[in-house]
Amino acid sequence: MSLEWRGAAVAPDDEMPTPETWDPVSVPGRPTAFAGADAVAYETTFSDPRNEDEAHAVLVLRGTYAQTRVWCNDEQVATHDAYFTPLRVRLPDAEEYRVVVECRVPEDRFGGLHATEALPDERCVPGIWWGARLETYPDPYVSAVRARPRLTDEGAAVDVTADVVANEAIDDRITFSIRPEGNVRGGGMMDRSRVATGSGHTTVQHTIDVRDPSLWWPHDRGDQPRYVVRAKLDDAANEITTGLRTVSYDDEELRVNGERVPARGVTLLDPTPEDVARAADANANLVRVRAQATPPAVAEACDEHGLLLWQDLPLTGPGGFDVDRGKSLARELEREYGHHPSLTALGVHDDPVSPYADGLGSGFLDRLRFRFRAWRADYDAGPADTVADVVDAVPAFPVIGPPGIDPDAVTLYPGWQYGTVSDLSWLCDHYGVGDVVGGFGAGSLGTDDPADETGFDRATHDARVDGGVTDSQTYQARVVQTVTEHLRRQASEVAILDSLRDVGDAGMGVLEEDGTAKPAYAVLTDGYEPTQVVLSEPTPGESDVVVCHDRPDTATVTVEWDHNGDREQEEHTVGPFGRVTVGSLTLAAGDELTLAVAVGDGVVTNEYEIGGSI
Repeated sequence: MSLEWRGAAVAPDDEMPTPETWDPVSVPGRPTAFAGADAVAYETTFSDPRNEDEAHAVLVLRGTYAQTRVWCNDEQVATHDAYFTPLRVRLPDAEEYRVVVECRVPEDRFGGLHATEALPDERCVPGIWWGARLETYPDPYVSAVRARPRLTDEGAAVDVTADVVANEAIDDRITFSIRPEGNVRGGGMMDRSRVATGSGHTTVQHTIDVRDPSLWWPHDRGDQPRYVVRAKLDDAANEITTGLRTVSYDDEELRVNGERVPARGVTLLDPTPEDVARAADANANLVRVRAQATPPAVAEACDEHGLLLWQDLPLTGPGGFDVDRGKSLARELEREYGHHPSLTALGVHDDPVSPYADGLGSGFLDRLRFRFRAWRADYDAGPADTVADVVDAVPAFPVIGPPGIDPDAVTLYPGWQYGTVSDLSWLCDHYGVGDVVGGFGAGSLGTDDPADETGFDRATHDARVDGGVTDSQTYQARVVQTVTEHLRRQASEVAILDSLRDVGDAGMGVLEEDGTAKPAYAVLTDGYEPTQVVLSEPTPGESDVVVCHDRPDTATVTVEWDHNGDREQEEHTVGPFGRVTVGSLTLAAGDELTLAVAVGDGVVTNEYEIGGSI
């Protein structure tokens, strides 16, 4: 049942909000009229929605950012502080209802990216972001189902948790079933478990074994079969969709279903399902939702499109945080997103130190300054490590930050924040990083006269680019191409571009805010081909031609290059996840070069215009 809502910006205090006026608003949503408010109240009224066969009325709210209180008929009935977990409010018996929901910005460190200047105010409005529904049920009923898939020696299993609500004591049997979704091969399975409890809420746990399972894979390695898990009690049922897979990060290798899967990813700052499709079109097989919770529709899109999902805690920026609160949120994230087969990693603390290398060049003295500033950053990873220790379903990366603080996932911005891209090898070698890269890239303008530069470092940009949008986007494309290909050549296990799409008229995105592609998007798409041929040094001078092969099978490849109209061709064999040098070239500024590699029935190309250093 849908509802009509009204809203008002209010002062955050301990009482039920009583604004003088209420304005009509769309819920779910982020009413722009309340941008910048510390707290917003939402009001709705309705009659008892139950019929004679229904005993329970429940208001289900999703994405209540961030600290939430709910009143029903002037009585406070719920509080909530984890916006990625649905808030289910059981309503008392009444003929008429008036519900007031107050959402306020968090008072702790766990506002994530929405508590920073990286996103525009209109995207951070305290509110009911993802869903609001009035639901009715008989008594007793299954209020929620959660599932965690795992592989076993006999096939697979799904650990299921069902929440049961009853007005009176019950002693009954709950039916658990699993069935393939769509055209997935294999049959369904069914089992029953006893539930005996008094009135109120109880949790029933059960494991469903799956014989001959169809496994879920990222899109570049296989199909994405899924299963529907159902819990039924008398005439009341609830269900959830999951997929069967395992994921691990062992011995510096990311593995899905026991097989190595190097990840080529993009960061999402304002994630939408459309962004997931755009990432797949760019040959990415992973998205990182940075320092915020993933909207349900985005997580479902990752499952459907076969994109691995790196989920962060909503924690970013310098400063300490409550470790117990962090552990609680990590457990809740794992619990809430655990049924998604795309869930691959959980990051704890994003960008934990203030920038210490902005504006540094690439000379000897600049490197000494970089080392000194990195040493002074003095970050204590202990709290983040403690939070990561509670995660057991997927790999956890406690610290995502710059080289020099011993991060678990490094962020690298040579050619943008500091130095030139030629410093990348030094950074990786000197600090022992590069296996897992949580962010790299450069920013650019989306228009010659940007009105909204939210999250964009204009000073850094203007120090690099002396020109308008064309020069800006050309520079970004060159940085993205060079860093992407360096990380591919060195066989980084995880490499994530920062970021896919801008949130304003300028940004780190390779897409503009409306999804229009910048030149760097095509460059990234070429660079993320599973098998690609690249230059070792795309600048004037000597350069090797290298084949990067991120597939599990040995392949025979034919490589051709067209250098200013002169063509050469080589045939080579490259092993699983191999790197092979197939030739070398002498390049000059202004040269045009097209590389091509034929593997199997396909041909992949890569183009260069040789310029100066970047």
